[in-house]
Amino acid sequence: MTIRVMLVDDQELLRTGFRMVLQSQGDIEIAAEAGDGAQALEVLRQTEVDVILMDVRMPRLDGVQATRRICLAQDGSPLHDAPRVLILTTFDLDEYAFAALKAGASGFLLKDVPPTELVAAIRSVHAGDAVVAPTTTRRMIDRFAEVLPVARAAGSPAVLDPLTDREREVFLLVVQGLSNSEVAAQLALSEATVKTHVGRILAKLNLRDRVQAVVLAYEAGLVRAGSSD
Repeated sequence: MTIRVMLVDDQELLRTGFRMVLQSQGDIEIAAEAGDGAQALEVLRQTEVDVILMDVRMPRLDGVQATRRICLAQDGSPLHDAPRVLILTTFDLDEYAFAALKAGASGFLLKDVPPTELVAAIRSVHAGDAVVAPTTTRRMIDRFAEVLPVARAAGSPAVLDPLTDREREVFLLVVQGLSNSEVAAQLALSEATVKTHVGRILAKLNLRDRVQAVVLAYEAGLVRAGSSD
């Protein structure tokens, strides 16, 4: 299956570099390009895209606002049929990148990412995974906790009401940064069973991936900055 990619960056030189790398891959096609978020939204009305490489700091409409319009419905719920968005950032701890994760992006990449990692990231998000490891997401939360609003009181159970007791256990371990294999070892389950639980959790909570789960847990007061590492 060919992965249709859109490049969104106001620097044409960077788009050219990414295009040269990606066009050499047999399973990736550059379907469109845009110089800012507003142009990207216009292009998406006429072009089918699977994955978007999105810069954050652009004129007219920045990457965070564009990502929100692409990935979220008007009520703030994720659009599961929307293209996957990978944020491009200059710094690995960028408040704009974190805001884009909240807006529905599936991860972030540094602009100087090695070509092999860029290609792997595109394939991963196209397959439904998140590029940002949960522990990296937690470090971002720790760094920017002071500017992130907490929507609920700490320990509020309401957000987990749709989950079974076992799914709650899995959820709380996942959002602390544990991998499926680590969760399996801690709960004496098979890794396949944990993977099934994670899929059901994301579906029940209307989340696209583990990154969104971590953000939800922080905003619900279920995890706090500096609570684990």
